[in-house]
Amino acid sequence: MTVLIDTVGAAIPPRHPDKAHRPDQPSARKPDWIRVKAPGSPGYVATRNIVRKHSLHTVCEEAGCPNIGECWERKHATFMIMGDVCTRACAFCNVKTGLPGALDPAEPAHVGEAAQKLALAHVVITSVDRDDLDDGGAAHFAAVIRAIRARCPRTTIEVLTPDFLRKRGAVEIVVAARPDVFNHNLETVPAKYLAVRPGARYFASLRLLQRAKEIDPLVFTKSGIMLGLGEERNEVLQVMDDLRTADVDFLTIGQYLQPSRKHHPVMRFVPPEEFQSLETIAYAKGFSMVSASPLTRSSHHAGEHFARLKALRAAH
Repeated sequence: MTVLIDTVGAAIPPRHPDKAHRPDQPSARKPDWIRVKAPGSPGYVATRNIVRKHSLHTVCEEAGCPNIGECWERKHATFMIMGDVCTRACAFCNVKTGLPGALDPAEPAHVGEAAQKLALAHVVITSVDRDDLDDGGAAHFAAVIRAIRARCPRTTIEVLTPDFLRKRGAVEIVVAARPDVFNHNLETVPAKYLAVRPGARYFASLRLLQRAKEIDPLVFTKSGIMLGLGEERNEVLQVMDDLRTADVDFLTIGQYLQPSRKHHPVMRFVPPEEFQSLETIAYAKGFSMVSASPLTRSSHHAGEHFARLKALRAAH
C-alpha cells in the first residue's frame, strides 16, 4: 500500500532550529587555496547510488565536506550511523539538530553490505550524537563493526565517535568490538568550547581518547581540530601537548569552513604554510602521523594514513 502525504503548505522544520533566530554572521570569501571542483564524475555517481540504495547517511553529505568529489570518485565514503539528526547544537556543524528517531536494527547489515559492494579496504564509521540513548549508541557502533567484519574480514575499520559524555561503559563497548582506529575529534581549543562546542567538555573528550588506549594499547587513536575559529597559536600547541599526554597517535588539523550565515563565522583563513609549520611541530612533539592542510578532514585519505601507521608500528 502506498500512502501519499499532502505537504502543500506544510511548514518545513529548519535544519538547525537552535540557530534559526540567530543574527546572520559575516561570510568571508574563500581564498584560492580552499576552492575545489564540484563533484560529478562517474565514480562519484556510482558511490552515491550505492549509498542511496542502502538508505545510508554519510558525513560527506551531511557535513558538506569539500572533499566529497575526490573521495567518492575513489569509492571512499564515511558512513554516518544512527540517523541524520543530532542531539547537540555545535556552532560549527551542518548536521541537522533535533530529536532523533529510533535506531534502525537493520542498519549494521546495510553498512556491511555497502562496504562490501564498494570493496572498501578501509572504512570510516561516524555518527550523530545520541544523548537520548542510555549508552550514547555504543552498542550500535559495536554492531556495525561486527557486521562489516562478517562481510569484509580484510577491511580495516576506523570509528569516529561522539564523546559519550556521561555514558558510563560506552567507550569500553566500542573498543571491545576491536576497531583498528579509534577517533574522536576535540574540534577546537578549550577556550572556544562554550561558543563552538557547548554541549561537550574538553577534558572529558581528552579522557575518552586516553581511556580507549588504556583498554586496548594496540588500537590506533586519532583526533582532530579546526583552525579559523579564533584560537591562538599557543592554544593549538597546548592541545598537541594534551593529546600526546593522552597517548594519541594521529593528529589532523584543517580549516574551519562556515556552513551557513547562522553558524560560527570564520575568523581567519589560515594559509597553507602555517599548516605546514604546525605539522612539523606536531611531529616533533611525538605524533606518529600528522595531516595538516586547509582541506584536511578526519576521514580524508584515512585508508592511506592507516596503512602508513601500520607500517611505522611494524618497523619499530
